[in-house]
Order: sequence, then C-alpha cells, then structure tokens
Amino acid sequence: MAVVLVLGLLDVFGQRPSTTRVDSDAATLEISSPGSVRGGLLFQSRFTIEARQELKDATLVLGPGWLDGLTVNTIEPSPVNEASRDGRLTLELGHLPAGAKYVLFVDYQVNPTTVGRRTQRVELDDGELPILSTHQTLTVFP
Repeated sequence: MAVVLVLGLLDVFGQRPSTTRVDSDAATLEISSPGSVRGGLLFQSRFTIEARQELKDATLVLGPGWLDGLTVNTIEPSPVNEASRDGRLTLELGHLPAGAKYVLFVDYQVNPTTVGRRTQRVELDDGELPILSTHQTLTVFP
C-alpha cells in the first residue's frame, strides 16, 4: 500500500501534461496533454497551431485514441465543422493566414471503466492535404 501511495505522490498516476511539438515548412503544431490519467477524472488537451504559410482550410484530424474510452465535454473554440474521416475525428478550423496562431482546447472525462494504453495520432491538414502528423501514448489507470 505504501508503494502505491509513494507512486501517487510522484505523479506516476497523475495528469501532469507533457508537450509534443512537430514542425513542417507550412506550420507548427504543439500539443499539451497528459500521458497518463485515471478513470473518472477530468483533463484538458491543448492544440496550438502556428501557420508559417497560409492554410486555406486548416483541419485537425484526431485518431480514435483521442476518443475511445474518453468523453469529450467541450471543444473550444468550436470548429467550423466536425466530421469523420475513416474513423478519425476531423475538426475544420478554417482559414489561417501565414503568421496566424490558433489554440484549440478539448476538455475530457475518462470513462470509469476505461483502462490500458492507446495511441493518440494527430494530423494537421490543409483541406485533405496532410501538412504534418505525430502521435503519443495515453495510459489510463483504474
């Protein structure tokens, strides 16, 4: 029991966010999101896009790992449109001129019965043209 308490104090089971950054010639994407969470708790992921070139139809594409076993409470600001592309959630953000910065917040709650690891893939597209992509792993503790 003492080991579990010490691990909890060291934030092994916590929700401390980490930051992932990926760059391309057209844009930069920075994701701030926890790598581990516990069932039933709330957390937030932040996606920051900086356009280096004009993006006529910036679209954030989230793989199933961003939704499976998680409840999306809110997405702010609301995307221009939401759709599904081969099982992935697409969030159309609209026109981003060169030099523009766009910050998107997604608030989640972990479904209480969810346990395990999932890969969270993210792609930034201009319409359907991929600009950049990355992935991270989310571990859900009971």
